Amino acid sequence: MSKPVGPYTPIVSAGDWLIASGQVGIADGALVDGGMGAQLRQALANLKGLVEGRGARLDQVVKTTVFLVDMDDYAEMNEIYTGFFGDHRPARSAVAVAELPLGARIEVEAWIHTGS
Repeated sequence: MSKPVGPYTPIVSAGDWLIASGQVGIADGALVDGGMGAQLRQALANLKGLVEGRGARLDQVVKTTVFLVDMDDYAEMNEIYTGFFGDHRPARSAVAVAELPLGARIEVEAWIHTGS
């Protein structure tokens, strides 16, 4: 699990909910090489580690927000994102931003419902 890049908690509990802070493509303390696609794969792997580390499952993710530095990456992001979630389709927002921490190209946050 990567150390947070700021003064926040990576994942918190709130009743039947887990809220995962935005994940960027960090491994071993640095952004992974390979552009947006590689960063997204790593960010999603980081998210999966947070979710499963709390005893939850990816199919319990009900909402994500994807932050993109370049909307030209939208189609590639969709391909990687749907491959990661498979047939599960959480609600999602995708927004363009001017900049992300550490020069990341993409960031993903999630809400996970662990109740019935």
